Amino acid sequence: MFEKLLIIIFAISISSTKANTIIAANATEIVRANTNVQPGDTIILRNGEWKNVHLELYCSGSIYKPIIFKAETKGKVIITGNSNLKISGKFIIVDGLYFTNGYSGSEGTITFRNNKNEGANNCRLTNTVINNFNNPKRLNENHWVILYGKNNRIDHCTFVDKKNLGVLLAVKLDDERSTENFHSIDHNYFGVRLPLASNGGEIIRIGVSEQCEYNSNTQITDNFFEHCDGETEIISIKSCRNTVKNNLFKECQGAVVLRHGNFNTVTNNVFLGNNKPGSGGVRIINRGQWVVNNLFYKCRGEGFRAPLSIMNGVPNSPANRYVPVTDAVVANNSFFECSPISFCEGSDTERSVVPSHVLFANNLFFNIKDSIIYNTYDDISGIKFIGNLVTKALKKQLTKGFEKTALFTSKAGGILFPATQYNYRINFSDSIQKVSQERLVKPLALTPGFSNAQNFIKIKANAYSACGAKWFNQKYSSETKKIIIADCKNGDELTHFMANNPNKNLIANLTGQQYILTSSLNIQGNVQIISKQNKQIIFKTSPGDFCFQLIAGNTLTLDHISLDLSETKNKIFITTDTSGSSNHSSFVITNCNLINMSGIFFKSAKSSISDSIVIRNCSFFNGQGILFKLDQEVDKKGYYNVENLKMSNNTIKNYIGQILSLLRSGKDESTMGPTVWLRNNSFTSSNTVNNAEGLIVVNGIQKTLIEGNHFNNCNEGYTLITYKDEVRADHVFRKNTLIKSGKISTDKYVLISD
Repeated sequence: MFEKLLIIIFAISISSTKANTIIAANATEIVRANTNVQPGDTIILRNGEWKNVHLELYCSGSIYKPIIFKAETKGKVIITGNSNLKISGKFIIVDGLYFTNGYSGSEGTITFRNNKNEGANNCRLTNTVINNFNNPKRLNENHWVILYGKNNRIDHCTFVDKKNLGVLLAVKLDDERSTENFHSIDHNYFGVRLPLASNGGEIIRIGVSEQCEYNSNTQITDNFFEHCDGETEIISIKSCRNTVKNNLFKECQGAVVLRHGNFNTVTNNVFLGNNKPGSGGVRIINRGQWVVNNLFYKCRGEGFRAPLSIMNGVPNSPANRYVPVTDAVVANNSFFECSPISFCEGSDTERSVVPSHVLFANNLFFNIKDSIIYNTYDDISGIKFIGNLVTKALKKQLTKGFEKTALFTSKAGGILFPATQYNYRINFSDSIQKVSQERLVKPLALTPGFSNAQNFIKIKANAYSACGAKWFNQKYSSETKKIIIADCKNGDELTHFMANNPNKNLIANLTGQQYILTSSLNIQGNVQIISKQNKQIIFKTSPGDFCFQLIAGNTLTLDHISLDLSETKNKIFITTDTSGSSNHSSFVITNCNLINMSGIFFKSAKSSISDSIVIRNCSFFNGQGILFKLDQEVDKKGYYNVENLKMSNNTIKNYIGQILSLLRSGKDESTMGPTVWLRNNSFTSSNTVNNAEGLIVVNGIQKTLIEGNHFNNCNEGYTLITYKDEVRADHVFRKNTLIKSGKISTDKYVLISD
């Protein structure tokens, strides 16, 4: 009945001959239209740039005669600057707007409520795009869309490139006017959200922990999520009786998380991990959750991001922690070449309550890549395993309820689709099938797994042909830009070349022997500084804070340069900027030789974020200070400054000071990074100033690999490497050589092997 009502409300075409068309060219005329408009009327927004506008729509249409606000041409009404839109009336349709090159401050970009806290009811946002509409500072929080009221719909919209803190689309349940809301979020494209390096990077959130006992009944259906890597939670459910159905998740580093609230359903979704690290599926917490008939394909997430995680809970848990899992059903799912799923995930001294009354039945596991298909972190006696089929070749001993059998694959929709080789059927209880009829409008299938290949093809076809605003044709393939190359024989020429070519791709070839820099240089663009000569180059500067400042959103590469920094008087040679920008940067140094450095070589400023820092095939001789300092995020909120740091095949000799200090403070578990690799480096006669701190300190880092390194005469009698963790981490220390060097200060998350 409800679905029929939605069709009437949202899909009805306007046929009344008495409807008027009103033209609006600015915000003032929108105000006038609100006053004069009648049910069934259409307001046309003139094409052009609408800059620094605060639009409010508060009129009222009717079920058969909604009021339509639409762009004169879809995508040609371009809303920029400090702008936002508020919708509060009823039966309003907003169609074809484009938000870009701007920001909305602390408010939502589009909010279904006015300043008087009056929500919208039976309203619709369609064919609209929000593209890179970010607050200038990464940690200044806001949402792009905020839903209040009841029976509202977001459909056929495109949301891409949200970079600043805050959920992209939030459903609020502040009071009874917004609970039992039956919102529909369908046929949208959500894409390209880079890791936020913080909590608050979700795509969709339904409720908050204080509202976890409220029914929302929000329907998230038929959407396409692509490269949504903001944090652990792609969709965060924090209320009751919501449905996530028929969605495609492609190469997303995260999961659908049933974080708070009860009786939510995740069904008929496809998770295409395609072997991307961190690609996950569903995480289960609380009571009465159903995860049925989903396909997990080459999902390679671990822990909280595993293809499926059933969590441990906290005794007498408050709403904002972990309510134990009870009365859950996990059935008819297929896992193809996925990393292990997790039972009793997060088990520790606080999360000590194991799952109970959980039915895990009729799932299918095809895997010839991994040696195990699940990890168990606590007592699983409260989970009933029935009729789960596993690849026959798997060597792992399985608990009762898993059966090894012959499975096969067939090509369907561009992937290998797993199925059984014989007619295997189990019978679900009448009580389960009765609930299935209520929640899924059909009984659970008796054959194992996500068994209908045509269903996958249909979901994929919908994602590529029916999701998002079709007028939005922006391509996300990397664009080849012209590279400007210049020979620079002295400091003045280098300064002039960079200052006169901002925001461009530059290669500066150093042809001289001495570079006197009278002022600091800003890296504004993708800049490579190289040298085709083998002679030592001297950089000479006056005392100051830094020599180079890497402005957010840009990349600095140093390649094939021999630098003598003995006359560089700056405190820091390279720093990221201090603006706290939403834009990400990167730093690469390869095949370089640096001698006589004093101070800090590279420092990440607080609130800055780099996608990657790469140090490869370099030598650092006779220096003192700190080589890489990324330890300014001291607020204990889980923030950090770099997603991936890779240091390989380098030589550090006769160095006084820390090589690396990297910090992610606090107990937040919502991010995947940072990841640190130190491989095949040589450290000789290098010591910290007071011989007490570690030469390398990784504090709160979630994943490290220190492998194949050689340490000789480094911090002997003191600490060589310090690991510190407040939450579970993954550290591997192997095949390293230590001669006359300090100790490894480890914790329980460090795996040391020969």
